[in-house]
Amino acid sequence: MASTDVDSLRYVINSHMHPDHVFGNAAFKEDNPQFVGHYKLARGLSERASQYMAANKDMLGPEAFAGCEIILPTVSVADRMTLDLGGRSLVLEAQKTAHTDNDLIVTDTATDTVFLADLLFSGAIPTLDGSIRGWLSLIEQLEHRKAARVIPGHGPHAMQLPAVMYDEQRYWSVVAADVRKLIKEGKTLEEATKTVGFSERDRWQLFERYHVRNVTAAFAELEWE
Repeated sequence: MASTDVDSLRYVINSHMHPDHVFGNAAFKEDNPQFVGHYKLARGLSERASQYMAANKDMLGPEAFAGCEIILPTVSVADRMTLDLGGRSLVLEAQKTAHTDNDLIVTDTATDTVFLADLLFSGAIPTLDGSIRGWLSLIEQLEHRKAARVIPGHGPHAMQLPAVMYDEQRYWSVVAADVRKLIKEGKTLEEATKTVGFSERDRWQLFERYHVRNVTAAFAELEWE
């Protein structure tokens, strides 16, 4: 997300560390804006920089990937921050671990628009790189939030609370319940990846690509409850 005034680019806001949300930074580098993100974003990007660069170069090819680079934030949000753009403000809220450990929610106060980024997937299956318990807790909070519209990280251009959260809440609740049941029964991770959450298969795009990864992450977290 880039914020501008009539003269120059002032801020580029990163919602979290995943490549599809940060590699665009390089396009704005010459404008010398402030790059803004969660206070844990710099660490997360630094730890995965080599992995992200190599994987995306292989995916896109050297020519298409030319000029891409990891740009770390110059402004960190530890709790809540307001950016005054003159005539409108953006409110940035650092979140506890959910989709990742560096999720940021941005609200445009002029239009009451909330940018949830990858805390909200619609149609395409959500992906877990943080905490399933944290994500379910955050969804409960968001269901009580008021906004004119919310913008998902993957899905339509705008959606409405609270109904927009229901599919994601159901999916993570099913995964959590199934994993907890198998752990209680003494089942292994391998067994879990073959059965957990498969009632959701026909509800999500890219289920086959990402669901087992979600189950693996959820199992690793929940077996230590």
